Amino acid sequence: MENDLIEDAEKAIEVLQKGGTILYPTDTIWGIGCDATDANAVEKIYTLKQRPSTKSFVVLVASERDILQYTASTDLAVFDYLQSVQKPTTVIYENALGLAENVCSDDGSVAIRICRDEFCNYLLKRFRKPIVSTSANISGRPSPKNFSDIDAIIKNSVDYVVQHQQNDYSEAAASSIIRWVNGKVEIIRP
Repeated sequence: MENDLIEDAEKAIEVLQKGGTILYPTDTIWGIGCDATDANAVEKIYTLKQRPSTKSFVVLVASERDILQYTASTDLAVFDYLQSVQKPTTVIYENALGLAENVCSDDGSVAIRICRDEFCNYLLKRFRKPIVSTSANISGRPSPKNFSDIDAIIKNSVDYVVQHQQNDYSEAAASSIIRWVNGKVEIIRP
């Protein structure tokens, strides 16, 4: 990875370690992120997005091992399924562990995606904790298709804006969302 990308990621990590929020590109759309184990940081994102606290967030991790660390009794067959899909796929896992309570649903489940994007994966591996990833918009408004679509309110309200991919005008799309139930896929969002 290029030095400027590494430097950009390191600045983002410094903010995350201090409980701050970042605006960053993911394997899907631009997201607002924070340390998924820090309830105060997660609360900042709820406030920024003007989002009801009853709606939980997606969490990004770097690997299958991370999922096993932050969930209990995960069916390993889900990993075979994830290897077979082309589109980034978020999975709702039961029994979250070690994450901020306000990042999880009331039933204790959590939506997690293994991020395959090179920059984002580097960020996750270096930070060594899951990162919240919620669309970079005010709740109820359309998700941005690229950096230029992001409202100035969002750009000015986070603690750090990642430089990487700001000039990429291709249109990104959200991930698929599934729930893995008794060895079978339940599609929430195709």
